[in-house]
Amino acid sequence: MMPAPGPAKDAALGIPSYDKLFIGGRWAVSSAAERISVISPYTEEPIAEAPSASVADVDDAVAAARRAFDRGPWPKMSPLERMAKIDKLAAVYGCHVDAMADLITAEMGSPRSFSRLGQATGPLSMMQFALEVGRGFPWQERRQGWLGEVHLRRAPIGVVAAIVPWNVPQCLLIPKLVPALIAGCSVIVKPAPETPLDSLWLAEMIEEAGLPEGVVSVLPGGGDVGEALVRHPGVDKVAFTGSSAVGRRIAGICGEQLKRVSLELGGKSAAIILDDADIARTVAALKMASLMNNGQACVAQTRILVSEKRHDDVVDALSEMMSGLVVGDPADETTDIGPLVTQRQQRRVQGYIRSGVEEGARLILGGADSPTDCGWFVRPTLFANASNDMRIAREEIFGPVLTVIKYCDEADAVRIANDSEYGLAGSVFTRNAAHGLEIAAGVQTGTYGINMYMLDIKSPFGGMKQSGIGREFAEEGQNEYVELQTIVSASKLPALQEDRCLDASQARLP
Repeated sequence: MMPAPGPAKDAALGIPSYDKLFIGGRWAVSSAAERISVISPYTEEPIAEAPSASVADVDDAVAAARRAFDRGPWPKMSPLERMAKIDKLAAVYGCHVDAMADLITAEMGSPRSFSRLGQATGPLSMMQFALEVGRGFPWQERRQGWLGEVHLRRAPIGVVAAIVPWNVPQCLLIPKLVPALIAGCSVIVKPAPETPLDSLWLAEMIEEAGLPEGVVSVLPGGGDVGEALVRHPGVDKVAFTGSSAVGRRIAGICGEQLKRVSLELGGKSAAIILDDADIARTVAALKMASLMNNGQACVAQTRILVSEKRHDDVVDALSEMMSGLVVGDPADETTDIGPLVTQRQQRRVQGYIRSGVEEGARLILGGADSPTDCGWFVRPTLFANASNDMRIAREEIFGPVLTVIKYCDEADAVRIANDSEYGLAGSVFTRNAAHGLEIAAGVQTGTYGINMYMLDIKSPFGGMKQSGIGREFAEEGQNEYVELQTIVSASKLPALQEDRCLDASQARLP
């Protein structure tokens, strides 16, 4: 059980229901009459409630954020002072990792075995790694210019709107929120209406960490809230994770206003299995890389590319692995595949399965019928004899559906992998890692794996093509929240202040 949060009332099963929004560091009653009912994707029953924000609440949050940024102490603190607050937040978060994972499992159906690592422990590590980056980041530096010594200053970008989806809500929020805060920005968080509870609980932790008034707001809501945030003239930067369709719309609005934007969008990643690959190890790796989080992952390796020579062996091995997956209660440690987040998502994925059959792919395992009478489940589904022009090979399904596609030779495999509007992730399986690097160099994706695929949260992450703009994690992720100011002086510049030019060797903050 998780602790009862201060501004909330306890609901069934110890899951918190919230009565108020978190606006500028204070709990406030929403001006909207509507409330969000959080529905368990396993029982199909309501488990908690949260307030829905309105456009007026957006105005209030942006006003508080602007005051905090334009006149408040936060951006005027040194990076070390700000990181001391984030370090405290990480300590508070670390006391509730398992409970946060269980809350997200209850909200959106992620299997507990995945949630404990991917939904909560990962975000805690992201905070800690962001602090490491902040300590070594070149907040101020000197370069020799044409006219003499030049002072470079990296300043906070301003008020940030962080808009995150429901599939891994904390994993997608933390690499936006924490670097922005370290930089000195104020942040308005808009979680998805399917998963408002974890962000509101994080707001309580932020309150406990003692961030100044106005620096953080959390506004659950639907598309109208997101639209108001993106269009608001008081917002300087939008950081969004979600579909490519919505990302294009956000990019257009931000382009009209010359507003800074970073986008982490969809994917349709290809796993290339070379003829020398160990099939058993490859399939074991794909169990996580392709089916993590019930297949609801933008980096999921869902196109499986294999030669004619190894095709049947790979299909048989995938079928054996997938037929052994445990489908059921996401709170059960033995469950591999839980329910999808909503009935709408379940029906969408089932529609793709029917499409695959109609377009002529061979259904090896699974199907569009529901495996249970209750819960928004989809059977683990495997297609073979598919072509790369089918919808199941081109569109992001976001469910436990894999598509096997044959290639003629390695050049053809790379061509098929690149024959996609997406470019987020990919992988190659081979006994020769050096050759794996050569394959990776030919594939147009932002991240790539050799004999595995897993996000490295200490390394830059982002996409090419329709999969996004910008990067998260590492120094590249911190750069997304600063503006570079160049200062040229006719007089000799004083020495840099040591506490403003941090070195990675400095001791850990208390």
